[in-house]
Amino acid sequence: MQTNNRLKDHGADMLSKANSSDEQKFGDFYLSRLLGFNITYKDALCVVKFTAIPTMFNPQGSLHGGIIATAMDISMGHLLHKTIGSGATLEMNIKYLLPITGGSITCEGSYLRQGKSISFLQSHLYDEGGKIAAYASATWKPTSSH
Repeated sequence: MQTNNRLKDHGADMLSKANSSDEQKFGDFYLSRLLGFNITYKDALCVVKFTAIPTMFNPQGSLHGGIIATAMDISMGHLLHKTIGSGATLEMNIKYLLPITGGSITCEGSYLRQGKSISFLQSHLYDEGGKIAAYASATWKPTSSH
């Protein structure tokens, strides 16, 4: 029963943070607040950091692949937006390498090749110990420019 109460508390905290603003802007939008994502830029990277908590886990007890995919997509999409403007993901391929059962997670999005009509990006997700837990590549089509 104690686990259920902890999950309810985590869920309530997540909803409270998500609902703390009506803003929907890059770096601070509902889904990023809900998942506790901290989005920053370092050199030619977009870095997404968050804490993997039980509310985000699948029934097997590890971080859900959809949460991982979301963090990776955001790291690439935000980098594209910062450098050339908004865009749309045309395709994304993810390789999951090891389960994550908690701790601080870091995701880094970077360019493989930046083009005017199509860009290729990648993202690497690391567990708290710095081990690579997943990586992705994606093709993006810019839909606007700065």
